[in-house]
Amino acid sequence: MDLEGGTRRNSKIESWKTVLTLAYQSLGVVYGDLSNSPLYVFRSTFSDEVGDAVPVDKIYGVLSLVFWTFTLVPLVKYVFIVLKADDNGEGGTFALYSLLCRHARVSSLPNVQVADEELTEYKKDCYGVAPERSFASRLKSTLEKHKVLQRILLVLALIGTCMVIGDGVLTPALSVFSAVSGFELSMSREHHRYVEVPAACIILIGLFALQHYGTHRVGFLFAPIVITWLFCISAIGVYNIFHWNPHVYKALSPYYAFQFLRNSQKGGWMALGGILLCITGSEAMFADLGHFSQLSIKIAFTSVVYPSLVLAYMGQAAYLSRNHVVRQEYHFGFYVSVPEKLRWPVLVIAILAAVVGSQAIITGTFSIIKQCSALSCFPRVKVVHTSSKIHGQIYIPEINWLLMLLCLAVTIGFRDTRRLGNASGLAVITVMLVTTCLMSLVIVLCWHQNVLLALGFVFIFGTIEALFFSASLVKFLEGAWVPIVLAFVFMTVMYVWHYGTLKKYEFDVQNKVSINWLVGIGPSIGIVRVRGVGLIHTELVSGIPAIFSHFVTNLPAFHQVVVFLCIKHVPVPHVRPEERFLVGRVGPRDFRLYRCIVRYGYRDVHKDDIEFENDLICSLAEFIKTGSTASNSTNDETESDDKMAVVGTCSGHTMMMKEDNSDNAVNNNADDLAGTSELKEIKSPVIQPKKKRVRFFVPESPKIDTGIMEELEEIMEAREAGVAYIIGQSHMRAKAGSSVLKKFGINVVYEFLRRNSRSSSLVLSVPHQSSLEVGMMYQI
Repeated sequence: MDLEGGTRRNSKIESWKTVLTLAYQSLGVVYGDLSNSPLYVFRSTFSDEVGDAVPVDKIYGVLSLVFWTFTLVPLVKYVFIVLKADDNGEGGTFALYSLLCRHARVSSLPNVQVADEELTEYKKDCYGVAPERSFASRLKSTLEKHKVLQRILLVLALIGTCMVIGDGVLTPALSVFSAVSGFELSMSREHHRYVEVPAACIILIGLFALQHYGTHRVGFLFAPIVITWLFCISAIGVYNIFHWNPHVYKALSPYYAFQFLRNSQKGGWMALGGILLCITGSEAMFADLGHFSQLSIKIAFTSVVYPSLVLAYMGQAAYLSRNHVVRQEYHFGFYVSVPEKLRWPVLVIAILAAVVGSQAIITGTFSIIKQCSALSCFPRVKVVHTSSKIHGQIYIPEINWLLMLLCLAVTIGFRDTRRLGNASGLAVITVMLVTTCLMSLVIVLCWHQNVLLALGFVFIFGTIEALFFSASLVKFLEGAWVPIVLAFVFMTVMYVWHYGTLKKYEFDVQNKVSINWLVGIGPSIGIVRVRGVGLIHTELVSGIPAIFSHFVTNLPAFHQVVVFLCIKHVPVPHVRPEERFLVGRVGPRDFRLYRCIVRYGYRDVHKDDIEFENDLICSLAEFIKTGSTASNSTNDETESDDKMAVVGTCSGHTMMMKEDNSDNAVNNNADDLAGTSELKEIKSPVIQPKKKRVRFFVPESPKIDTGIMEELEEIMEAREAGVAYIIGQSHMRAKAGSSVLKKFGINVVYEFLRRNSRSSSLVLSVPHQSSLEVGMMYQI
């Protein structure tokens, strides 16, 4: 009993060590942006008060609003409510959208199958099933019946995503520009304007230029930098409270916030645009949930971030309450409240903290664009995984340089913290509004809670965020137009790409070839079969794609083994390796035609070509060996999900293979097979920088049917002969008589995006000499 009790205590200690370690790491990744807010909140809020003596009650009112906004939105809304709406540990706008897609059939993905709902991570009924006559059941039926509502839901998710991308442009510019603004206290205004902008631009260029190295190389410094920064601002806040105004704690009463809004009226409402900057970065707690855990993020925020920032804001207010005659705008800045002897060290730490905060939002932008691309809502881009150990650290070259150019443009164009703050504030509050709307649907559809709870959530947080949104929107001409323009451009790109992808899939479905046609031309398929494996890349999950009939009509030969390969994404973060492949047979067994559907989650990492081919061959062989869906008849006219088998990757297969390495060949002799009549279970090889070719072979076993043995041997022989990838290249044109808007969207915008986007991840990794493109013209 004592031993069991000791083991239990040790496991609890280890689990708490893990949680505390994650909490420590989250400080550098999640809270970098949020911790930079004291640099610009008061300066943006009081930007119209230059030259006047600001009343103490007004300063107290602003502090009260900052405190309650910071308490209600990040603490109550995100920490206690939104973090619970994770999608198998993942967070963010698309996590909420994928949750809704699984609990109601509102998915925008074209090739959805019933078999996808059997995935382990689907977890559709983890909260139980809503009663048939409940409001949740009626709402679900309404969403599933009306395509318009499904489009509105998709557009809502895309708006939130576009604003996150806009925030990825504005936050680095605002954070870095606010950090270097500390130079204005040590030089004249004439000299300062020639230093501030170039310094900010140099830091931004360096930040984006280092992105391809990945954050894992300097990531261990992030948490210490943010902790040091939080310690500095909280210590300075405590000093200012006791030195200038120990009674500033009274401003935490909501009475001062109410009085400020009542007395200031329009001025107080306009000031909300600056106050909302105190919650910029709150969305990162939910968006970066996949890298940490709910408990670790909650511990870091409630024990370190929240008290540190509250003390920092109180210290600034205490200083301003005794120094409220303002002659220059920078008198409202953060650095004025810093003791003069500490300004230079604090300036250096602030710049480092701004870089860390910017890094977090840039990485988050890369991540959400990858998710959008996986769900067919963004053109394909090159995704580089910068770390083999840390999941989710990616780099997208095209987006990186685009963000850098846009960052430099807004920095040079505005050269002003106030207008940058107006732009960033609108982007942030729009994302929060979208989260509130989607979260209310999650409460009803996924959690099966009372509709009054969802209405209460929307009423409380939606009202607060709507006030901030209106205050930001009024400042349209003072910088708030930037996120709107950026969101409009990205929204157009994303919606046109998604629309074109759906129309292309509909065209493929309408023009697919039936299996009757395949059976009618006989076992030989009317052409000469050459050695090798032919992988026909298609989006279809059933039927024969038109490119196959187009190919065999124009060429007299084809491969001895043909696989219709569909690489699809499902609305879950990850698909387990043992559930990755869905394999079936197309037509009679003698045709050697197979269908393989490879399923990925929107955060999964795709394998390279050699390892992918190995897993594919293993899956085919395992499918053939089990014979669960094999059919010897020649009149199979239909194909459905129930005639396909779920097969895992090589690590879960019983396959024989060895590395074909001339320097160090792996000798698998007869002694290795002694004492067993089954296929030997091994793991897939580790791919080294120098790729090693893997050879497959089938051991003799009396338990394997002769026909299955012949088919397996033919598969292995074809694999040794080589693998060829047949890829369709589509050119889309709108039909004659289509509207002008449709012609412009398809003929101009979509075709421009298609020509200038990357090929699929499979196509990118395929050697040029192994690929063959088949052109098709689509009239939609």
